[in-house]
Amino acid sequence: MKALIARDLMLTLRQGADSVAALVFFLIAGSLFAFAVGPSPALLAHLAAGVVWVCALLAALLPLDRLFAPDFEDGTLDLLLLSGLPAYEVALAKTIAHWLTTGLPLLIAAPLLAVMLRLPQGEMALLIASLIPGTAIFSLLGTLAASVTLGARRASILMPLITLPLMIPALIFGSAAAASPHPAAPLYMLGAIFCAALPLAPLGAGAALRAAGE
Repeated sequence: MKALIARDLMLTLRQGADSVAALVFFLIAGSLFAFAVGPSPALLAHLAAGVVWVCALLAALLPLDRLFAPDFEDGTLDLLLLSGLPAYEVALAKTIAHWLTTGLPLLIAAPLLAVMLRLPQGEMALLIASLIPGTAIFSLLGTLAASVTLGARRASILMPLITLPLMIPALIFGSAAAASPHPAAPLYMLGAIFCAALPLAPLGAGAALRAAGE
């Protein structure tokens, strides 16, 4: 499993266009909100946490169509499933690699976008605290959707349609935790979603990978 994570990280470093594109999209999309709603500092500060969360969600979707597809097309996925590593561990390794190459850069770039959107300094820590489990949830659910649509026609269209409804609860509680004067309850709910997705998403993705391999 460690070797698989290291392999995916190495491939991403060699071909880092997907991760860079997700990061650039995150910053550009957040900047467009500022142009759309106007330069009012009070309005931008009110919307900042929600904008950062929406942009992070959409940016996390961009590399998902390349998560399993190259391995599926060249036969590497079949070898991974025959290697003795359980299918759910293959899915979990892919999830960790996706978070390290997409979720973590978004997490690092989030304060920059939040400052651009005039987020109050007192809310910055809450935003980061909510995005840590939030980006992990995006990677878990995104991996599940990528495995379910693997080999399907128009998979790039089906994947967002499957993923976005699953991510709505995390978006609601995450943005509420970042902007609420009482963030404990939304953070607890966000943690509960993460605790549920951590075992269930890799198991579901593993079953989908086995079905695609057959």
